[in-house]
Amino acid sequence: MVGQRSDDTRREIRRTVAKTLVALVGMCVFAFALVPLYDVFCQVTGLNGKTSNQAQALAHEAVDQDRVVTMQFITRGSPGLPWSLEAHTRQVRVHPGQSAEVHFSFENLGDQASVARAVPSVTPSQASLHLRKLACFCFQNQRLAPGERFEAPLVFQLTRDLPADIKTVTLVYTLYRQDAAPSRGKGTSTRGGDA
Repeated sequence: MVGQRSDDTRREIRRTVAKTLVALVGMCVFAFALVPLYDVFCQVTGLNGKTSNQAQALAHEAVDQDRVVTMQFITRGSPGLPWSLEAHTRQVRVHPGQSAEVHFSFENLGDQASVARAVPSVTPSQASLHLRKLACFCFQNQRLAPGERFEAPLVFQLTRDLPADIKTVTLVYTLYRQDAAPSRGKGTSTRGGDA
């Protein structure tokens, strides 16, 4: 009887350990999948001001001359990345349906070549569904040598169906270091040309 009780106890312990390990693995998988799932959710719903990172075609729609929207541009760096990103123009006033172009300057203030990407975010978040980026440096990684500086355009359009209560749209670009300094290949731009 004592031997059987001992075997039952061992089985219960093994079962508990197995369940705990399965739960632990499940939590780890969920933790790693959460960020990409959240990004997909934000891209699909337009929540959290996420915008598409692909060029969109210019919509030749009539310009709404009766409305004017102020478009603001804010830039931010990130810790450990010795770059500056500056908007040449802090804000412009545009009519929905009108395309506009503004310019930004990147500069590597560090002593090593590095790669970064400017990630956009839009406020209010529902405006992200109505912002078309026709040409944007945010579509590609940027690689800069030490002390290198370049200018890049942003060509954008707010659609005519932008909700009427939105009078100001803020586009924030945050610079993030990319893992490695890849060669000048796919997805990497060294100048602002048609970025």
